[in-house]
Amino acid sequence: MSKIVINAESRSIVGKQVRQLRRAGLVPAVIYGHKIQPQPISLNFREASKRLEGLTATSLIEIQLDGKTHTVIVREKQMNYIRAEIIHVDFQEVSLTEKLRAYVEVVLEGTSPAVKDLDAVLVTGISEIEVEAFPQDLPEKFVFDVSKLLGIGDAFHVKDIVVPSTVEILSNLDEMVVLVTTGAPVEEEETAEDTIEPEIIEKGKKEEEE
Repeated sequence: MSKIVINAESRSIVGKQVRQLRRAGLVPAVIYGHKIQPQPISLNFREASKRLEGLTATSLIEIQLDGKTHTVIVREKQMNYIRAEIIHVDFQEVSLTEKLRAYVEVVLEGTSPAVKDLDAVLVTGISEIEVEAFPQDLPEKFVFDVSKLLGIGDAFHVKDIVVPSTVEILSNLDEMVVLVTTGAPVEEEETAEDTIEPEIIEKGKKEEEE
């Protein structure tokens, strides 16, 4: 993946006053890390929206700030979901010489023949897998091709992932990612005969006594 670079400026406006930044077309953000003090910054709204779109929690980003380059990952991205707009971003600065624990997104691709031909359903398990690696070695996502799941009972587990020696999986290897199972039982449709209540035939009156 190509290098992601975002320009930033230091900011002194904090708290509720950041609303004026947003009105000026800026996004408030912060850079923090275990060896640096949290540093409030602001990003150009259009540039940040374009650069951050589609990135995962393990995508490396270079923040250009006051002539220095900060290598970061996105730790939290707050959104206004009504307007589909970014309103705040937390960046964690990382060292390329120190390993990092992170959660990698699970992505399912393809169509299982069992779903198509056997009316089966896919039951999903975990959606993220925890790993440890140097930041530059972190996978952006784990892709599972469900077209390889051919029959009922076929499944993918964490142990089915093939990763390079530079990546260590920390999640339970027996955790299920996706499983093919039978669909929900279909209730039989009622027929006309099923819906007609049995007719009650009254007994005739007793014959009058002679």
